[in-house]
Amino acid sequence: MQSQPAPKLESHITLPSAVRDIIIGMSDGLTVPFAIAAGLASAAATDSTIIIAAVLAEIAAGSISMGLGGFLAANTEAEHFAIERAREEREVEAVPEIEEKEVADVLVGYGLTRDEGMAVANSLRQRKEDWINFMMKFELGLETPDRLQAVKSAATVAGAYIVGGFIPLSPYLFIHSVQDAFLCSIGVTALALLVFGYLRGHAIGARPLYSMLQTMLVGGVAATAAFLIAKLVP
Repeated sequence: MQSQPAPKLESHITLPSAVRDIIIGMSDGLTVPFAIAAGLASAAATDSTIIIAAVLAEIAAGSISMGLGGFLAANTEAEHFAIERAREEREVEAVPEIEEKEVADVLVGYGLTRDEGMAVANSLRQRKEDWINFMMKFELGLETPDRLQAVKSAATVAGAYIVGGFIPLSPYLFIHSVQDAFLCSIGVTALALLVFGYLRGHAIGARPLYSMLQTMLVGGVAATAAFLIAKLVP
């Protein structure tokens, strides 16, 4: 009798928070500095030094702002988790019967019978730490945060913004003619958006072509809108 081949395990893609932060920082870094440089190039600026100085200042300010935003967002999640966990710890001590019923209600929502849910809830009640962890994850939908996530998120978002910002700026650093640099900046930014879209699609498991077109469209609309606003400013 031949042995049956072992079933293949399903492959699932998990999206690390670093990937999310890179996507946020890079997408903004590609569009905002491009729009500022393009707005100046299409206005009265004939000296690339002015454009470079303005975009460098924006990259510095933007990366700091985005980094602080990433830090505050991650830190807020950590603080929210700590507050909710402390509340759950108090509730399992003060009203254990209600908390036990809530566990059963969650399990019934997943298809277990009431008796099966109560049996699991009663078992968890004997293990306080597991009980609280279950409530945090399945009742509140909260995962234990990384203690260093706020710092990591800030650094990742800021770094991605700087990298993205230097892409549309780079032609102005090497091409003397402002108009030629402007046209080159359009090309490299569009190419960067396509490459970024492909990598984004690969990271999240989406179809690469769809992700490339979506990123190009969203980034193009954002850059065009910002460019037109900059151009309208006298």
